[in-house]
Amino acid sequence: MNVYDSERMVDALAPLGYGLVDTPNDADLVLLNTCHIREKAAEKVYSELGLIKRMQAAKAKKGERMVVGVAGCVAQAEGKEIMRRAPHVELVVGPQTYHRLPRLLEELDDGAKRAIDIDYPSESKFDDLPVSAQTNGTAAFVTIQEGCDKFCTFCVVPYTRGAEMSRPVASILDECKSLAAQGVREITLLGQNVNAYHGLGPNDVEWGLGRILSELSLIPGIERLRFTTSHPRDMDDELIEAISSVPEVMPYLHLPVQAGSDKILKAMNRHHTAESYLATIDRLKRARPGLAVSGDFIVGFPGETDEDFAQTLALVTKVGYASAYSFKYSPRPGTPAAEKGTPVPPEVMDARLQSLQQLLSEQSLAFNQGSVGKTMSVLFDKPGRKPGQLIGKSPYLQSVVVEAPKRLIGEIASVHINEAGPNSLKGNVVIEEER
Repeated sequence: MNVYDSERMVDALAPLGYGLVDTPNDADLVLLNTCHIREKAAEKVYSELGLIKRMQAAKAKKGERMVVGVAGCVAQAEGKEIMRRAPHVELVVGPQTYHRLPRLLEELDDGAKRAIDIDYPSESKFDDLPVSAQTNGTAAFVTIQEGCDKFCTFCVVPYTRGAEMSRPVASILDECKSLAAQGVREITLLGQNVNAYHGLGPNDVEWGLGRILSELSLIPGIERLRFTTSHPRDMDDELIEAISSVPEVMPYLHLPVQAGSDKILKAMNRHHTAESYLATIDRLKRARPGLAVSGDFIVGFPGETDEDFAQTLALVTKVGYASAYSFKYSPRPGTPAAEKGTPVPPEVMDARLQSLQQLLSEQSLAFNQGSVGKTMSVLFDKPGRKPGQLIGKSPYLQSVVVEAPKRLIGEIASVHINEAGPNSLKGNVVIEEER
């Protein structure tokens, strides 16, 4: 979602004459688009601002100006505190107001020393962004939903992104048609809780994610559809039917569970149990044979015991993940989990994370090795590191390396897989498929 937001900031600033540069040293305006999910990411913002301050000073010595701004969730959460800790920052804009960047920059040009906008505006930012998003790739992200109403006790998203908001159907279709016309063949629909999507379609009829996926599959040129991130509570019948019956929907689903202990899930306010999660996975795999699943895990949540962690390992063993993200619990200021619960010692968290990641790595490698000997369709999107190599993505988001001509970039081809590693597959092109 941050990648998508950054691209839309570029679109919003283009009418003012701004264009991307290769390095911050060459920039008249530097925007840090930030994440506040974990403490390390937030602190990195101030480290980066220190580096940019030196670049700004170097430009000032040459009589040139560099405006420094912070955007995104750290901007939303910390607001004026950013300017206090980093006085060289002149611009702060939240994730719901980056469409107002042109106005904020005009304020600075008119003599204002600071410009800040971290409101939750009544109008949607999507209403003010250019209809035709620009891209130069074969795959693209499209945000269809923002914010979250789930209020997991560890999560800062409801406080930085606000309540759930779904983008109108027409706006999504227009953007995706524009991307298809530019050669995009794969679209990933984004949302903090994307399967809670409930946008208004024609005649003010509410559409769900399943209906959106079905409609997007009809756009000429769009061959692949993905969506992330989903919540187990919102896997409704219509969406499962789309996963089952729409071939353009890829057989790979990111469905975070966070923990395998019902006690911890309740403390996290997840509103699902380990049993209900496993039942949902089973239903999905019956609806779409061959479906692979990835997930998210937090270890060391306050109050987690050895038995709770053992239940997480048991759940992982039952599911068999193709890939997963796992992290130590990171307390975020203002969230309920940061205010209560018994902290888990750091050394215990370290040991648990290592144990979990070892199991997940074994499962991921086994999944990749299961691809050897199979032929799968691969969308090639870039050159490889060695001359004559191309890299593409399998339906399961695996990186696939082949020796093939550059003209296949942007194309889908059948590839026979003959080698698998922890992070990628290798194979030979068998058939070049027609658009």
